[in-house]
Amino acid sequence: MKKHEEPPGRQQDTALPGGSSNKKMLGGNALQNQAPILVMDGITKEFPGVKALTDVHLKLYPGEVHALMGENGAGKSTLIKVLTGVYTFDKGSVMLEGRPVRAATPLEAQNLGISTVYQEVNLCTNLSVVENIFIGREIMKRGRLDWKEMTRQAKELLKTRLNLDIDVTKLLSSYSVAIQQMIAIARSLQVSAKVLILDEPTSSLDQNEVNQLFNVIRKLKQDGLAIVFVSHFLDQIYEITDRLTVLRNGKWIGEYMTADIERLELVSKMIGKDLNELAHTEKKSGKSFENNNLLLQGEKVCKKGKIAPFDLNIHEGEIVGLAGLLGSGRTELARLLFGADKADSGEIKINGKKTSLASPRQAISRGIAFCSENRKTEGIIADLTIRENIILAMQGTQGWFKHIPKKRQIEIADEYIKLLNINPPNPEQLIKNLSGGNQQKVLLARWLVTNPKLLILDEPTRGIDIGAKAEIQKLMLSLSEKGMSILFISSEIEEVLRTCHKIAVLRDHEKVSEIENARHITQKDIMEAMAGGHTEQKNNKEAIAGGVAR
Repeated sequence: MKKHEEPPGRQQDTALPGGSSNKKMLGGNALQNQAPILVMDGITKEFPGVKALTDVHLKLYPGEVHALMGENGAGKSTLIKVLTGVYTFDKGSVMLEGRPVRAATPLEAQNLGISTVYQEVNLCTNLSVVENIFIGREIMKRGRLDWKEMTRQAKELLKTRLNLDIDVTKLLSSYSVAIQQMIAIARSLQVSAKVLILDEPTSSLDQNEVNQLFNVIRKLKQDGLAIVFVSHFLDQIYEITDRLTVLRNGKWIGEYMTADIERLELVSKMIGKDLNELAHTEKKSGKSFENNNLLLQGEKVCKKGKIAPFDLNIHEGEIVGLAGLLGSGRTELARLLFGADKADSGEIKINGKKTSLASPRQAISRGIAFCSENRKTEGIIADLTIRENIILAMQGTQGWFKHIPKKRQIEIADEYIKLLNINPPNPEQLIKNLSGGNQQKVLLARWLVTNPKLLILDEPTRGIDIGAKAEIQKLMLSLSEKGMSILFISSEIEEVLRTCHKIAVLRDHEKVSEIENARHITQKDIMEAMAGGHTEQKNNKEAIAGGVAR
């Protein structure tokens, strides 16, 4: 496989990445004797107590689409913010068209020709298309706004550069998200962008809109624009990009020609697992739950733009894992089962009875609990005590007018502080003063108090120490043995294999495999399903016999 693993900022300008000659073709554009338009070399960025980027490199050529790849916390967003002037870098250099640059603000970056279009379009929907394109750089004539000229230029820009023919005098809000993204791109082009960064541009688009955007990207490539494409959709990465750079834990892993790196190897580099070292994991497996009561049954459940129709069965006492890269649809699936998002179609049954899960309140009343991955924003109430945080869900189920006496609150808090080994063991301690691992234990306690039938855990061990992880994993297995069902989401494949009885694999917002976790199932089997690139059959019996349904 052709690849390049020397720091790209140290390459000779006349050489192309991937070990190819300077006649290498990228997407039909011959890059003959071209120097890179942008070189970021040795970028290091520190925050108090955290090294967000360490010696990171990025090289962009005119007329290419370059993917920036990495899991959550890899450093992609920080690198983009350094490039666009949101953050200043501590070490390294940035060269644009052979000249050193150091943008101090996003406006300076735009003036240099570096523009970003974010997942959430940051335009003014209450203004017209033409106003959004020219806001801050209006054309004046005799001391007045020249609306006629701005309208003409806006129409011409959209038509000639993006093949988009719309009424630019209409409000931006009257157009779809896809069109709004095109207009955001047009605004970037209007200031003569040399580098265009597209940050998760397809996350809210349907397939037709994605195709429309990709046609625009291909045209911009032909015009010589260098495009950074950030996405968690592997199929899209392989369809539209020419090269890619992989980051992991704030460090530069490598630079590769997209066509030359296999999907499985790309996934392994993103999550930090050597394919030659993937071994069996000691795990709780081999137990069948087919004879247990079917607690939850989902049939063709879906939400447009979030997750494709999926089937999922969860039996009493069964731990079902959701595996997949960040952005694969794991959390979206969990939110549908908790009623945090309402499904567009499909059917959910609990204990064999069709059930409406239109809100979290309905889910909680049916014995479903949800521990979010965003414990800071969707979990803990920082200025409340451990006791107050623990009893929140229980109080909510009883109703706020049926107050739980403080003496009973203290008894409950003390019980779960001991059960989960929460430290410090003081129920009146403010939760914001606890470590991440102990905050996570308090959130677990909050839901365990409600005695749920199904406990949904979304990344419960992310960002906590090894000891706390082991305690939470041990607790999951103990709860399973007592008959509680668990839906477990984790980015750590070893953890999924160690704790889960069955594993549903998701990719690009679709459930693509379901695997019974037996001793012969390895991390490599899961990663192959996550990476895709081959025909897969979603047959559970084949999964048991062959390792992975494919």
